[in-house]
Amino acid sequence: MASTQNELGGKVALVTGAGSGIGKAAALLMGKQGATVIALSRTDKEINETVAEIEQQGGKGLALTADIANADDMKRVCDTIDQQFGRLDIVFANAGINGVWAPIDELQPEEWQKTIDNNLTGTYLTIHFAVPMLKRQGGAIVITASVNGTRIFSNTGSTAYSCTKAAQVAMAQLLALELAKDKIRVNVVCPGAIDTNIDDSAQQRDIEQIKEPAEFPQGSIPLTDGKPGTSEEVADLVLFLVSDRARHITGTPVWIDGAESLLMG
Repeated sequence: MASTQNELGGKVALVTGAGSGIGKAAALLMGKQGATVIALSRTDKEINETVAEIEQQGGKGLALTADIANADDMKRVCDTIDQQFGRLDIVFANAGINGVWAPIDELQPEEWQKTIDNNLTGTYLTIHFAVPMLKRQGGAIVITASVNGTRIFSNTGSTAYSCTKAAQVAMAQLLALELAKDKIRVNVVCPGAIDTNIDDSAQQRDIEQIKEPAEFPQGSIPLTDGKPGTSEEVADLVLFLVSDRARHITGTPVWIDGAESLLMG
């Protein structure tokens, strides 16, 4: 997947969850490849740092703060992009949370809803308000899902999270067909264990009592002897999927997990 320099020159990209982890790595890489990057997060400090790093490497960026689960916020974001740049070519709908992992009879309705709102409704709102701009010239959408709910079903207690990730894959495949006539491609990345801070947003409660016993060969990530992947490795995949090199790829989930999900599924 070797890229050429300035591969995204002249394009405008929206990256949600760009303050850290996979989103930040993708925002930096897209900026390095010539895109003007609208970096979105809920936190001023971290998103400003992302854009400062984009600019330090010679790229262009705009920091915006918003709650992806809030329709008014996401409409404002897309209105701002339209007013300032007049176009949008790339959407990386990456923001999400792990939420609460707990037995189904302990998982509270408000905990369920928070995960649904952030991971599923947030993805819908991001795409909903961005698509009118993408339709003008075509473009690419990439969604961050997970191995959970798509290949791995043994992480008991992750019901809310896994359901949102399965739904994101379904959304991408439905939209890939719907938007094909508008020359908009829609794909999904499904990371396994990646060295990010998403676990900071997770809360696990009484999980051990419902786990099914299982024995695996030593090391849960066969390709790397148990070592997690990196945000930069996922960013490389995202860059490929939004670039013209992936011009005939749409509606496709790509698992990036060092074979973890094949072992644990």
